[in-house]
Amino acid sequence: MNTLIIISVLPIVLLYLGLYKAQKALLPVTIIGMLIALGAAVMQWSDNAQPIYHGMMLFNNFSIAFSVVSIVSTILILMLSKGYFEKISSHIAEYYAIILFSLAGIVVMVSYHNLTMLFVGIEIMSVSLYILAGIRKNDFASNESALKYFLMGAFSTGFLLFGITLIYGASGSFDLDGIRDYVLAHPRNIDPIFYTGVLLIIVGLCFKVGAAPFHFWTPDVYEGAPSLITAYMSTVVKAAGFAAFLRLFSASFGSIATFWSPVLMVITIITLFIGNITALYQQSFKRMLAFSSISHAGYLMFAIVALGAASANSVFVYATAYSIASIIAFGALVLVRQQTGSDNVEGFNGLARKNPFLAFVLTVSMLSLAGIPLTAGFVGKFYMFSGALLQYKYIMVIVAVVNAIISIFYYFRVIIAMYFRSADRSEVVVPAYYKFVLGFSALVTIAIGVYPALISSLI
Repeated sequence: MNTLIIISVLPIVLLYLGLYKAQKALLPVTIIGMLIALGAAVMQWSDNAQPIYHGMMLFNNFSIAFSVVSIVSTILILMLSKGYFEKISSHIAEYYAIILFSLAGIVVMVSYHNLTMLFVGIEIMSVSLYILAGIRKNDFASNESALKYFLMGAFSTGFLLFGITLIYGASGSFDLDGIRDYVLAHPRNIDPIFYTGVLLIIVGLCFKVGAAPFHFWTPDVYEGAPSLITAYMSTVVKAAGFAAFLRLFSASFGSIATFWSPVLMVITIITLFIGNITALYQQSFKRMLAFSSISHAGYLMFAIVALGAASANSVFVYATAYSIASIIAFGALVLVRQQTGSDNVEGFNGLARKNPFLAFVLTVSMLSLAGIPLTAGFVGKFYMFSGALLQYKYIMVIVAVVNAIISIFYYFRVIIAMYFRSADRSEVVVPAYYKFVLGFSALVTIAIGVYPALISSLI
């Protein structure tokens, strides 16, 4: 709980610093405050956590693990923001404050024990993201991004809220344990509106995580938003969305998995094929990452479809691997775009000759996203495939392997551009803080790939 309080108070402090023109103090204060919140989260690690505030919140190891991943990823992204937001606006305090407000909503999302708190967490996060997506006021692409995100977000929230209402109408409870007890007490005569509520919640949550066929807002929103905001949405927000998804279905709906798992299986297959096949045809690196994030949503759905004791750990490992690799990719994109003025894949041509370090870390990122061995991405996919293999034998695994092969083509296209295509270019200036973030992220990606026990048994 201390973590949530710190993250909620910190943006107010930042707004006051911005009011008194203490611009240089904003980033250091933000990072120090988030490190304190991180320490507070780790100190709460316990195997005996109980719901608090009349059952509204539960800060157990699951919540703490995903809060830590969210906070660390946000710190890395904000470290890349030094000098970035100043080019967009002179009022940079609002950027940091809104990001932290959205992070507070994310902490609520991964720690709820009552469906009302799930709704509150999603809304705190979403409202902040609507603003961040359109914060470049004079950029039409950013304006379009914010409008589409707002309209689709409001639409999906309606589905989610209606689903929660039907669940309450049938079970008489918003509490996860109360809903679970209702399902267990009525194994053969569950009210039909309960099943309708489950389907509507699936639709609402699939909108939030960008799973097909509810993904159509994702490419345009990711492309139009500022690159670092896109990095935040595609990593921290997606990981939190799946943590909330998994907590609800594992805690309350596990005993009726035969009803909803076929629905999620179809959504997973559609998501994988749409994300990967569409990414093949993208010339824009940023848009390719957007469709790539859709395909990774499909892989993360495996842990929910094949729900079991290892699902939480699988989502945690995969989300960690995906977040770190994506931060490298977006960091490299920001640097290359500053030099070339374009986010096309061709902008990376010949990068290895002038910037071997930048080319190396981006190669690690692409290999991890493709799931190549000795990277964290391979470990994440291994956990996902293992869970699916236990429940669905070879069907889902074959689909996943086919899509993993497809993804290799567009990820390796970037590597080929950097190492095997020549271009008349100058050296990209890589600031020291970029070197630290990119180097640290690449090191963690390789370390987890070589020694997965570092994080594989935390939850």
